[in-house]
This record gives sequence, structure tokens and C-alpha cells, in this order.
Amino acid sequence: MKKLLPLILLTPLLISCSSKKDFEYKEEYVKDTNGFDILVGQFAHNIENIWGLREVLIAGPKDYVKYTDQYQTRSHINFDAGSITIETISPVEPTERLHKAIVDTLLMGDDPGSINLYSDSNDIQISKEPFLYGQVLDNSGESIRWEWRARHFADYLIQNKLQKRQSGLHVIWSVTIQLVPNHLDKRAHKYLPIVRKASIKYGIDESLILAIMQTESSFNPYAVSHSDALGLMQVMQHTAGKDVFRMQGKPGHPSRSYLFDPENNIDAGTAYLSILQNTYLGEIKNITSRRYAVITAYNGGAGSVLRVFSNDKKKAAQKINSMEPGDVYETLTNKHPSAESRRYLIKVNKAQKNYRR
Repeated sequence: MKKLLPLILLTPLLISCSSKKDFEYKEEYVKDTNGFDILVGQFAHNIENIWGLREVLIAGPKDYVKYTDQYQTRSHINFDAGSITIETISPVEPTERLHKAIVDTLLMGDDPGSINLYSDSNDIQISKEPFLYGQVLDNSGESIRWEWRARHFADYLIQNKLQKRQSGLHVIWSVTIQLVPNHLDKRAHKYLPIVRKASIKYGIDESLILAIMQTESSFNPYAVSHSDALGLMQVMQHTAGKDVFRMQGKPGHPSRSYLFDPENNIDAGTAYLSILQNTYLGEIKNITSRRYAVITAYNGGAGSVLRVFSNDKKKAAQKINSMEPGDVYETLTNKHPSAESRRYLIKVNKAQKNYRR
């Protein structure tokens, strides 16, 4: 996600699906997506009016962004870059606003359902087990669990690391905090018990689940996308989520709050991988070839994977079965119509190799 986004680029595409099967027109899906589109558009409009067009910043799969103080203060955790930036344009007591936002961010819990990323409400609850515990060290090299330590670190940052820049008519005050070098591993470790449980339940390799989570969200439980994919494995309610509920004998589709729960999200994402592996792409015999197809399908849909080889699903599976796994990989990374899906297979395959070590 780019840090500065013109408002026109923020409108979600109704047929955009990251990590889900091919889009299927459903009236209720379009209505819900239109509602989400309106919500994000209004939210972005509020930010643009206050911060200016060049300063629009909204949460994404790998970016936690939370506004408070009537949109004048924001916290941005970039999980890819491993940095936290707290900023304010408040002309009144800007350092006090920064201080509070620093403490709130350092001590927030890991319940994404408790925080509304599309409002300026100050609904961040300080937790006894902060989400960022172990991922941030204070100026004395200590992890931050308690409020007194977070306050002392906020004092230090404002006294020693405060920055100021001009953007349009606004003076923006900010501090930046670096996450520890192994922050990705720290977050991954939090979810290992859930991953192992889902792996056993659905027969999906742990390394693949972890690789999908890393690629989709960098283990950001607050992850959202412009297509309204949610949580650690970026599951969409009406496509992958609906398939999973049908497989589990449940009616309808999972709610947003359901998918923001890390255990539910990992369960649903892994269940969808099993549907791809055993149903949509189950006729692919070679385990490695099928894994390449499943990875690509998690991003762009099973139908788009098979159509790379033939418009007829059975003939596509037969053609894949006649090929060496390496040739299947080369075909998908070079001939799949979606550049995103081509890159996705490369990224997930590389990440999975690392988790297998």
C-alpha cells in the first residue's frame, strides 16, 4: 500500500478479489460491497478535507492506520517496513496528542474487532498483553508491557525524536519508532498454536498456511483491503467465506467480526485452502503441481488457474498432469493473466521454503 493515495484511487473495485475464488455476481454481495465502498469513500473524504489530498492514508493488508482527535492525529504501523509513525496536525497541544497516541498504540491489544479503523473514535483499549509486546524496545532496550514504561518511552521520543514538516497549510508533528529486526517472526510465533490446529484439522501444511499469512498480511490481525478482504489470511465473506461455511454445514457467510477473530480467520483461510486442494483442483495428481495451483488460486481463483491451461476444466487438469511440476510453475508465473497472481505464487513459494527450514 502506498503511503499517499489520491482519493480517486481509494474506491474499492467490486470484482477485485485477493485470496478468493473467481467473482460471482450475487445481489447481496454487491449491496454489501457498495456499502463498504461508500463507507471507505466517506472516510477518505473526511481525511482529505482535514489533512489534504496528498496526505490521505488508510489502513490496508499490511498497514494499521487509526485516526483519533477528530481525524487530527493518526497512528500508522507499517508491518512490511517495520515502523510505527505517530502524527498529528492539531494546532492545540500537539505533543500531548502525540504522547497519548504513542501510549495507546504501544499498549493496544490484539482484538481487531474492538477497534473501528474507519472512524476517528478513540476506542483503543489498553491491554495487559499488548499486541506489540516484544516487537518494540524502549530507549533502554526493554519490551513495553506496562503503562508507566510506555509513558516514559513516549516522553523520551517527544524530547529526542520529535520531527516537524510542512504539508500544504499544515504543520505535521511526528515521531517514528522502529520495530525489532525480527518483528515478523515475533508476530508469526503468536499464531503458531492456531496454525498447527488448523493444519491438522484440514490437512494443509503449516508452512503453506504461514507463507499465505505472511504474503497476505505480514501477520497483521487488523488487515483490511480495498476489496474488503479481512484479517490475517485476507478472507472475503461472500466468496471464500461462503464456501467455507457451506463446507462446514453453516448457513450464510461469516460476519466481519467473525473473520477479525484470529482463530476464526486462520480456520477459515485454511479451510478454503483445503477446498481448493481437494475440490476445485483435486484432479491435479502431482502434489507439487497442485500446490502451485492452490497458491495461485488463493489469490486469483481456481477457474483462472485452470483456464491458463484450457478452457475445459477436465482438459486443463489433464494437461497439468502431463507436465512436470517445474513446467507448471513456469507456466503459472509467466502466463497467468493476472500479474498480481503471477507475483503471488513467487512470493508464497519463496516464503514457504523459508518456513520449511
